Amino acid sequence: MKSYTVILKSRIMKKSCRSGYWAMAWLLLSLMLTITSCIREEEFDNTPQGNFEALWQMIDEHYCFFDYKQNEYGLDWNEVRDRYAPLITPDMPQKGLFEVLGNMLAELRDGHVNLYTTYDVARYWKWYEDYPANFNDSIQRRYLGTNYKIAGGLKYTILNDNIAYVYYESFSTGIGDGNLSEMLNELAFCNGLILDVRNNGGGMLTNATKLAARFTNKEVTTGYMCHKTGTGHNDFSAPEAVKITPSDGVRWQKPVALLTNRRSYSATNDFVNSMRQLPLVTVIGDRTGGGSGMPFSSELPNGWSVRFSACPMYGPDMEQLEFGIEPDIHVNMTSEDMNRGIDTIIEKARSVLSHL
Repeated sequence: MKSYTVILKSRIMKKSCRSGYWAMAWLLLSLMLTITSCIREEEFDNTPQGNFEALWQMIDEHYCFFDYKQNEYGLDWNEVRDRYAPLITPDMPQKGLFEVLGNMLAELRDGHVNLYTTYDVARYWKWYEDYPANFNDSIQRRYLGTNYKIAGGLKYTILNDNIAYVYYESFSTGIGDGNLSEMLNELAFCNGLILDVRNNGGGMLTNATKLAARFTNKEVTTGYMCHKTGTGHNDFSAPEAVKITPSDGVRWQKPVALLTNRRSYSATNDFVNSMRQLPLVTVIGDRTGGGSGMPFSSELPNGWSVRFSACPMYGPDMEQLEFGIEPDIHVNMTSEDMNRGIDTIIEKARSVLSHL
């Protein structure tokens, strides 16, 4: 039987750190070198059992939230192995193996954990599926209107009470410094700004950092990050401060209402954490979806790709952000408002800004 070597690939999945391009590149390089240097190469057969063992061990040695999730809901990774191992048989079909492995990964309750095949992706979506949507794109488009403007990934308009409304659908869509300066110049006479990141599932942290830098006049430590230094569940580096630095371009100097829901995830969760440290920002809506671990990828003996959280990111008090961030003002959209074409959360933001 031919054997394969499982080696963690230190490739970040559309993620980056937040201290400028070169600092980011240096940090990512050091992360890759550190993680690669501590991997124990071990051979596993390309059999159902070999793939099961390879996946379980890969997660056991490199996943970053075991202690936190054990405290939160009793996760015991050894118990998970004991429970799923009897389901693996030598002659089971590939799709049966995929189902078992995907269910095992779902025990982590992490939207950054995925198993990729040519025919499907195992994913955990209950971080938003079990909660109110708190967003209706048809209603939201009524607020944007038909004459909204576009600045990179941002759509913006001015509401009839002289409140700016800006929607950012995905941090995967780039924004340039020129885009941001032009938009903020045009909105400068508005009394306040609504920044809507509901249903923004994340993307590039560089875009999140670039946008957050337009709302602060001083350097702010927004949190900390660690990286794995060994295969033990608690083998982490000392926390490294993550900061946002004021942009050299146009900066917003008035109140901001930041709108969130459960589908504000990953890089958006990080963006919300940064913005809530700023004095003029009020977070309104629902708890974010979380996703504070920076994901890396690896591969099983049969060629299936695996993505998982490997580097934890924390808030400024070293608090966990993995399961989301509570808003300053919790608001759910009501069915009565939606029947009338009204977005309850946007209206609450308008009311808050008008009284500041």
